[in-house]
Amino acid sequence: MLSTLLTVLPIFALILVGWLARRLGALGPHATTELNRFVVWLALPALLFDVMAKANWSELWQPGFIAAFAIGGLVVFALTVAGRLLRGAPLPDAAVDGLNTAYPNTGYMGFPLGVLALGPGAVGPVTLAMILTVCGIFGVGIVCIEIGLRTEKGRGSVAVKVAKALGKNPLLVAPALGALVSLSGLSLPAPAETFLKLLGEAASPCALVALGLFLAADRTAAPVSNSLCSLYVLAKLVVQPVVTWVLAALVFQLPSSLTIIATLLAALPTGTGPFMLAEYYNREASMTARVILISTVLSVLTVSGYLAWVL
Repeated sequence: MLSTLLTVLPIFALILVGWLARRLGALGPHATTELNRFVVWLALPALLFDVMAKANWSELWQPGFIAAFAIGGLVVFALTVAGRLLRGAPLPDAAVDGLNTAYPNTGYMGFPLGVLALGPGAVGPVTLAMILTVCGIFGVGIVCIEIGLRTEKGRGSVAVKVAKALGKNPLLVAPALGALVSLSGLSLPAPAETFLKLLGEAASPCALVALGLFLAADRTAAPVSNSLCSLYVLAKLVVQPVVTWVLAALVFQLPSSLTIIATLLAALPTGTGPFMLAEYYNREASMTARVILISTVLSVLTVSGYLAWVL
């Protein structure tokens, strides 16, 4: 539990820094939006491009692991979206809520906890899970949001508008270009790698500071349903890892080490991706902020319990 607590403490510290900066007046009322735009347009695309450009697909190609982790996340995402649509929510809001329940914090928490569980051998699966999360599940969420925002009648018109919007979205274009670099066999010059590393490493801390700024702001927002929030946290911390374990252990019959790491990564709390999209697309972000906070706090218990059980 101590190891898990030490892993999540920096997350809370960065959120607290943002909260204090807003409360003390160090950053103004527009800081949340502008900092989030910096993450969406610069820092996160640089990180996604760098990850994809450096990916060694021959080493990362593990079909069973890919299927178990990706399907586990997409099942929870689809169930959440379907449930929200049945309750009358717009598709963009339903997509953000789907990410609330299916977007694990693989980038920030995956590597330290994965290495803690399985040693250096966990680096490959964690890298693969991060790619699947930030490029796969995240990409599906963006597509759903863009489709929902284009409400004009006529499939052709909607399809063209969605395609244009996706083609201009840096969170989809950047990893696609990075994948092309990787598949071409080209290597980036050292200055370019340094540039991408410096810019990309700003994505997670800036997103967490932006979350703190959002939580500290005085605003009029729709009340957050405690029952719905609890359901999202339950889906993230319990349902997604259980579905992933069933797929990994029973359906694809992965080795125990891969089953453990796939389930562990699926059990991580909600990352900052859904919050960035909620802010970027001007959706109500209060629910997302609360899910991130509560799932991160509770993950100290759930993840520690899982590690104690399997190790």
